[in-house]
Order: sequence, then C-alpha cells, then structure tokens
Amino acid sequence: MSSSPIIEKSPVSPPHLSETRKSPKLNEPAPGTESEERGHGVEWAELVRIAFVFLAAAAVWFRLWEPFPHVSVIGIAGALIGGYPIFKEAFENIVERKMTMELSMTIALLSALAIGEFFTALVITGFVLAAEVLEGLTVGRGRRAIQSLLDFLPRTVAIRRDDQVIEVPSDQVQVGDTVIVKPGGRIPVDGTVLGGRSFVEQAAITGEAMPVEKAPGDAVYAGTINQSGALEIGAQKLGRDTTFGRIIEAVERAEKSRAPIQKTADRLAGYLVYFALGAAVLTFIVTHNIRSTISVVIVAGACGIAAGTPLAILGAIGRAAHQGAIIKGGLYLEALAAVDTVLLDKTGTLTFGTPQIREVISANGFGEQQIIAAASIAERKSEHPLAKAVMARATELAIPLVDPDEFSYKPGRGVRVSYAGEEIVVGSLALLVEHGMTRGLPGSSNGADAASEVYVARAGQVLGSIRIADVLRPEAKNAVAAMRQMGLRTVLLSGDTQAVTSSVGHDLGVDEAVGGLLPEEKAKRVAELRSKGRNVAMVGDGINDAPALVEANVGIAMGSGTDVARESADVILIGSDLSKLVETLRIARRCRGIIIQNFVGTLVVDSIGVGMAALGFLNPLLAAFIHVTSELAFILNSTRLLPRSSKAGQ
Repeated sequence: MSSSPIIEKSPVSPPHLSETRKSPKLNEPAPGTESEERGHGVEWAELVRIAFVFLAAAAVWFRLWEPFPHVSVIGIAGALIGGYPIFKEAFENIVERKMTMELSMTIALLSALAIGEFFTALVITGFVLAAEVLEGLTVGRGRRAIQSLLDFLPRTVAIRRDDQVIEVPSDQVQVGDTVIVKPGGRIPVDGTVLGGRSFVEQAAITGEAMPVEKAPGDAVYAGTINQSGALEIGAQKLGRDTTFGRIIEAVERAEKSRAPIQKTADRLAGYLVYFALGAAVLTFIVTHNIRSTISVVIVAGACGIAAGTPLAILGAIGRAAHQGAIIKGGLYLEALAAVDTVLLDKTGTLTFGTPQIREVISANGFGEQQIIAAASIAERKSEHPLAKAVMARATELAIPLVDPDEFSYKPGRGVRVSYAGEEIVVGSLALLVEHGMTRGLPGSSNGADAASEVYVARAGQVLGSIRIADVLRPEAKNAVAAMRQMGLRTVLLSGDTQAVTSSVGHDLGVDEAVGGLLPEEKAKRVAELRSKGRNVAMVGDGINDAPALVEANVGIAMGSGTDVARESADVILIGSDLSKLVETLRIARRCRGIIIQNFVGTLVVDSIGVGMAALGFLNPLLAAFIHVTSELAFILNSTRLLPRSSKAGQ
C-alpha cells in the first residue's frame, strides 16, 4: 500500500511505470527491466501461495495424511508457509513498534494453530492472502487509471528545421522548434499555432467535452488530439514544463503526499487494532472461549480505512486533473473540501481580461485623438489589461506608438511616465489627486455598466478620461450561482473602483463586492476572514493576486494567469473555466464524504462484529469472511472517484 516515489526525484522509476515510452523529461526510464520482471514473479508467487494454502486446507478437511493424532503436519506447514508474508510484516511491525492488522492476524492465526483449529487457520490465511491480492489489483487499477496519462505523448515528433520536415525523438525537441502535427496525432508540446486550422480534442487536459477550433495565434496543450487539419505549432514548453507535465507531477505528488486526514486514518487503524485485542482479552476473561476470542481478533479490520483513504485522495486528484484542474497535493485537496468562503478577483478571473473602450470623455477642450495619444505613450510599457484596450484604440486611430523616456507603475493606481520633457499620468482619480491634478476633471460615471474610469493628464493638465469595460466570462454567473447553492459565501475583490466592482458583483450575484483594493489590502482581507474562523479560497490570475493566494487556505490560479500567480497557488485551473472550479470543489467534498463513509462504516462493522464474536455468534471462518468483504467494500467505495476511461483516451 506504500505510495510510489515521485519519478522526477527518484533515481529509479517505479516498476509500474518502467514500460512507459516517454521523453526522459517526463519519465526517466529505469536502468533495466529486472524490477518489472521481479514484480511479475511476486504476483505469480502470491497466486501459487494462495492455491497451496487452499489445497492444504482441503487436505486437512479430508484428513489425507495425519501421522499424529492431535497435530496436522499439513495444516501447520500450510499455515506457516502460506502465512509467511503476514508473519514477516508482523515481525517488521514489532521491530518498528507499530500496531497493525498483520500483527493482530498473526496472533489470531498462531492462536488457532495452538488450539488445533488447523483448517480454520488455513482458510483464514487464504482469505487474508486473497484479500491482499484483490486490494493490490484495486489500488493498481487506481494508479493505472491516472498514470495512463503517461501514454498520451508520442515517441517521435515531426519538426521543421532548415526548411525540411524531419522526425526526431520527443526528448530532442527544443523550445522554438516548429512542430508539425498531422490529423489524428497527439500534440507533444505546449505552444502556439503558427499555421493551419483544425479542431483539437483537449478533454483530457481542460475537461472540455467538445473539440475546440484552433487557428494561428491560439494556444494548444501537450497531450491533446489534433482531429482534422494539419497544424504547425511553435514549441514554447516541453516535458515537465507543459500543462500535461504539471498534471503528471500533481498525480505523483498526490501518491507521495500524506494529507492530514490520511494520518488520521492511519492512527484510527492502529486504535482499532488495540480495540480488537483489548476486546479479545476481555472476551477470554469473561467467556473462557478461545474460539470466540480468536473470532474477535479476526473480525476487526481497518485495512479499508488505511488503503481506501490514500486511494480516494489519489482518485480525486486524478479526476480533478481530467476535469481541468491541477491540485498540488492531498493537503490542498482536504483544505478545498473545508472551504466555506470563496474570494474572486475580477479582471482575468471573472472576466476575460480583454476590456474594450466604451467612451472617451473630454475635459478642458481636448479631443479623443489627444487623449488616446497621451494614454498610449503612458501605457506602451504597461502589461495591465486596460492598457491593451488603449493600445488597440490607438492603432485604430492610426496614432504612432512611441515609447516613453521614463516609466513607473503603482499597483492598483496607474502609471506615470516622462516623454519629451512632459509628465503624463494615466490611472485612477486618486493618482491624479495625489499629483495635484484636479482642475477640470470630467464627471465620473456612476459605474452602472461596470466600466472602469481611467483618467489622463499631460503636462499638468487633465485631458479627459477613458471608460473601459471588461467582458464577463460566460460561465461566471452560473459558477457563482452553483457555489452559492453549495453553501459557499462568495466575495468579489477588485482593485477597480467600488462603483464598477459593485456593478459586476450585482450582475454575478455574489454575496459581497469590495473594490478599490491594493494587492496588500486583498491579502489583509483574506487574513481578516481567516482570523474569524473562515476557511478561505482565493481565486486570481495576476501578480497583484499572489499575496492573497499565498495568504488563503487554498490559493486557486487561472491557467491563463501570470507565472507568479500559478506558482503561488495550490490549485491551477488549466482552461481558466470557472465551471471547473465548481467541479473541483465538488470532487474535494465528495472525496471527504467517501473517506468519512469509510471511517463510519468501519467503526460500525467492527463494533457489531466484535460484539457478535464475543457473544459466540461468529466463528473464526465467518469472522474472516466479514473482515475481508468489509475491507474490500470500503476500498471499492474509494474507487468511485477514479477517472473513467473514455473513447477519447481519457
């Protein structure tokens, strides 16, 4: 049941990944296949051992060879040889001073042999060995369901070099190469379409059910399928740097990480063993019935918790990855399940971050051409989304784009530049007031249509203002409504004016909308909510959101956001689709629900089973059957979260 090491940090790949045919950047090949062959040998040895135990049980039942009247040589040999893996692990647990189910089973088996219950001991041994094989197959299926992602990338890639198309191994592709992907082929890199048009099926990466049309300038992801026309793609990210690579790392991290609830599961498993042994001692003192005592030890099982909990976490993170969200570990999955407040940034999160100019308002007699010309100089070096709208309008008006001589940016306020000896200030009203430019200010809009007001001043004079409005993401309103239906409090945080923020908040239906916040004020807001006992998730996309993302219980970054935001976040939405956030929250809650079901179910089954065994209603065989079936039932319950395969290759 131990988790596999993270491939990137391990000198040798785990056996179950040694066959994958990937670039070393994603999966370093194992030095050889010895471990793999040994893995198959162990599997056959387990099957042979189980068959041997049940044949020995049949021999004991039919009394095929019993040279001694009260001792079964076949029974003792079968139990000791067949139960060797159980005894070995029990001995290791004693050395490590750990109380486990293997140790309690060893006590039960040796006790059964001591009182002459040879057939019972053999059947119990066979049940336990068979249960471990089935458990391993179930958990292996969980890993395969998720790590089948490793089969998504091709071994060779067609690239254009020196006006020739050549085939090279996937690990030899370099950033900047032009990759050629034919219809039906998988895209091997993250990049931008340089030529061709096609529909790309990217459900395995973004969770989108329908193929997405791609044209020059559009982004594509490694691991997605080109369906129709040929595409030429400029390689921007390779191997583990791709979105696909980050998914693989998230899964590997999930296998190795231990969430708090998993540690609780391990502790509870140990307590249940102590409970079973204590109940067995009490049963023997009261009843003096050794069969009932052994049944008490056998019936109690916590393997369903110990194995089911990490499997549920792995499955949840894998399912979230298939839905288009990267959760960076079990710790964050658990925190996500406990979230009761979601804070949402506006620009780039609830909107596309591609605003458009709606109106240019003149002040002091200046015209639109002069206002846009001054604003374009100031915004020339700015990366703010509003700056793009200004530059787009300047291009429409055929205004020459020139660089300022000096440039300074104040987060949440605006920019101040120097050009040809003149100072140009473009930003919020507060910025102009700070510079003493208040004469002839145009009337501020009431923000009814959620437009942002950007003021422009040059050489000490106010030229006017530009009203810019962003475009809401189509799924934003439904996502907010879904979160509220889940009982989550939604709060809109923005550096935009309170009027604009309130207007957007009203359209979306959030519980609260707070505008005019600087980056440090967003982080302070998160800290205040956490100090009041709220479990906070912060959703953002920009550099200015990074402090709040770090401060929150769970930081969630939009995939289209900045690298700083993505590195600061605990969860990344690959396709920047807010509906995926809702799905991820549901998956986290469902994972927690399944783990709690396993906890409660195990406690109920063990309590009833121990009581019945103590009262003599269960013999050792029936106790073993209940132990095994309940264990597998709880493990299978955890597999409900595993991502299902699809025709698309998910």
